[in-house]
Amino acid sequence: MRHLTFAAAMTLAAGAAQAQTPVLTVYAGDYFTSEWGPGPTIETEFEKVCDCDLQFSTGDLMPRLLLEGERTKADVVIGLTSDVTAKARSTGLFAPHGQDNSDLTLPIEWTDDVFLPFNYGHTAFVFDDTRMENPPATFDDLLNMSDDVKIVIQDPRTSISGLALVLWVEAVYGDKAQEAWSKLAPKILTVTKDWSTSYGMFTDGEADMVLSYTTSPAYHMFAEDDFTKHAALFPEGHYFMVETVAKVAQTDVPELADQFMSFVMSDTFQTQIPTANWSLPSALPQEQWPEGWAELDLPEKVLFYDEAEAAAVQEKAIEAWRSALTQ
Repeated sequence: MRHLTFAAAMTLAAGAAQAQTPVLTVYAGDYFTSEWGPGPTIETEFEKVCDCDLQFSTGDLMPRLLLEGERTKADVVIGLTSDVTAKARSTGLFAPHGQDNSDLTLPIEWTDDVFLPFNYGHTAFVFDDTRMENPPATFDDLLNMSDDVKIVIQDPRTSISGLALVLWVEAVYGDKAQEAWSKLAPKILTVTKDWSTSYGMFTDGEADMVLSYTTSPAYHMFAEDDFTKHAALFPEGHYFMVETVAKVAQTDVPELADQFMSFVMSDTFQTQIPTANWSLPSALPQEQWPEGWAELDLPEKVLFYDEAEAAAVQEKAIEAWRSALTQ
């Protein structure tokens, strides 16, 4: 009886301690917390310094935020790109991030006091040089390739990379965007809901090229010692993407949320980005990038819509894509 009483007391004590541990809920995309994503390591490293329980909750960010509104359980949201931050901002859910933007190492100026960048990259078509001897050297070359070449892309209505592609085409071709899509359409093997499905088809050999990022070959180079994958670089320029993190204004753990925002800017967080998110860190000088990363081929010309511009042209850009592919 004495033993049972002692065990029960210990159970109650452990339960009480657990109940007192504050929880920080971070909404993120599925990719972020995958086995290969940065989420698991970031959770471990943040919990070492926060005396809290960081819990990721994954799914499609914008649809979820719009549905939940002020009822959201998120304290922090990570993964919204600058292409959708105008819509996210209009919800009124977010508070100023409180970080010093001068610490950012982005190649563009960033003054936003709500959405804090944590990484960036450029949209690109990736190919395997063992399957494609003459990759396109320009965007026009891509459009004029033989229809035998097969490309996989993502749906701009469900994928941030797919949305970036239609904005890229809009930035390059403007009023001739639908004509450009009409030329590209015969070469599109399929349009997938998300990036991972497309990339899996490419690595399985089902397609010659895939819509991805200029940093995608880095994964094959540094994780697999495979130097056959390359990003086709076009002089017309490549669309620049920024992923952000933001604090929810009505969080009931505001100090923890602030601590996480500071953690995003730390070397501990930023050094996870190149080899876990396979993109470029937003607050880490090039001399601190992993060995070999500074020598990656990156575009000389960058195309970028800020959130207001992206919001203004999205509908037109998606309609040009939809109309050309349904003909």
